[in-house]
Amino acid sequence: MGNILFYTIVLTAFAFILNLPFGYLRTASAKLSFKWFLYIHLPIPFIIAIRWGFGLDYRVIPIVVVGAVAGQFLGGRLNKRAVS
Repeated sequence: MGNILFYTIVLTAFAFILNLPFGYLRTASAKLSFKWFLYIHLPIPFIIAIRWGFGLDYRVIPIVVVGAVAGQFLGGRLNKRAVS
């Protein structure tokens, strides 16, 4: 049980950090454009690969999604702050 918790925390942190630059880039592209969708979806295969590598099942997905969305959000906020 301890390893599952540790790997879930590591994976969530990885998803958060990985999505920061993509959130930053996403806010500079037109909403619903190809780049916008690309910046949202490109990190997903890497997160899935790490989840499989850690041997985690589907139950950790909601927690990891929260980390990924938070990274997208914060990256977007950092870009808006840099533009202002």
